[in-house]
Amino acid sequence: MTVIAPLPPPDEALRRDRLARMKRLASGLLVLSTLIFLAARALETRYSWLGFVRAAAEAAMIGGLADWLAVTALFRHPMGIPIPHTAIIPEKKDQVGRTLGGFVQKNFLAREVIAARLQKLRIAERLALWLREPENARTIARQVANAIARALPLLEDEDVQQLIDRTVSSRVRNTAVAPVLGKLLSLITAGNRHQELLDQAIRLAARGVAENHDLIRERIAEESPWWVPVAVDEKIHEKIVGSIERTLEDIRDDEEHPLRVRFDEALHQFIDKLQHDPAVIARAEQIKNDTLDADAVRRFSTSLWSDTKEALMRYAERTTAAAAEGAGTQSGALERALAGLGEALLADPHLLARADEAIVNGALAVVERHQDEVGALIASTVKAWDPEVTSQRIELAIGRDLQFIRINGTIVGGLVGLLLYTASRFIG
Repeated sequence: MTVIAPLPPPDEALRRDRLARMKRLASGLLVLSTLIFLAARALETRYSWLGFVRAAAEAAMIGGLADWLAVTALFRHPMGIPIPHTAIIPEKKDQVGRTLGGFVQKNFLAREVIAARLQKLRIAERLALWLREPENARTIARQVANAIARALPLLEDEDVQQLIDRTVSSRVRNTAVAPVLGKLLSLITAGNRHQELLDQAIRLAARGVAENHDLIRERIAEESPWWVPVAVDEKIHEKIVGSIERTLEDIRDDEEHPLRVRFDEALHQFIDKLQHDPAVIARAEQIKNDTLDADAVRRFSTSLWSDTKEALMRYAERTTAAAAEGAGTQSGALERALAGLGEALLADPHLLARADEAIVNGALAVVERHQDEVGALIASTVKAWDPEVTSQRIELAIGRDLQFIRINGTIVGGLVGLLLYTASRFIG
């Protein structure tokens, strides 16, 4: 594994200077208490009251030394001596990384924490307010247009065409068309809606007959022998047209008409065959494949990308040109759509709540999917850090405050030592 170092703080020099001053102050107090102890110890036989000074200095020296050992043991071996349970941060760096990763994963990336925070942010409302501003919608539209203008020339037409063929054509070829058509017809026929379609067909047929009397008459005249009188042709015309019109009227007015029943039975049988008859399904697949293999369909598939690309390029060029000319008052289609989306969200609290819910759920799905990776990333990152440099960086971050422990230990130790010595003198 490559050994790296954690990034230094931006004010590293200032932190180093402050830490050095605090170390000198804490060490100075320890040295001072030691000197006072030695002097008081030497003169105590001549001046008895120095016993109080000696006891306070002795306890201060012990307290300061103990706290120096405790603080130093966090970052390094005291005086380079490998005392057990010292140099804790360099020795336990990997364990600290794993613990930190688990802590962040469980406490900062928990579903409840993320959901509560996102709900308070009201992201959908903020986004809608932002999109509603024309300048913001215009900015997004221009960025999209610029991205399109830059990306489209980089795409190879053959690659895109192959992608279309692989995705669209292959998906269609792999989907059995007959069962899908059968389900579609089942939806159409639900509630006898197919009878409504039959009614429309009957009305269209009746209108066609009524509007083409002359054409029917001419056709009868053309098909009749030359020696048949015109009056007979007219009579035949009246019989044919009248019979057709009466039949259509009977079907239209009679919901139980035999033709309606046969139509209903034939349609349901056809739907059943589409979904269950192997021969019909195979025939439908053959027709589908023959259609996809037709030259017209291939030409359409080929032109689909070229037409789309040309339309996108025109849109991008128009939008970019308008931006270059400073046509800020002219609103493009994408710009209007974005601004309209913002207005629609703000005007409908229910829709706004649904959008917020979708955003929260989407974020939670991403977090839950990758939260283990975040914990592992923290652990692996800390593991890759150089132990000595890591210890130095942490000491720079918190070491100045830790020096107060040494100062407090020296002062509190001296006071406790003085108190105990005084108590022993009075008790004794």
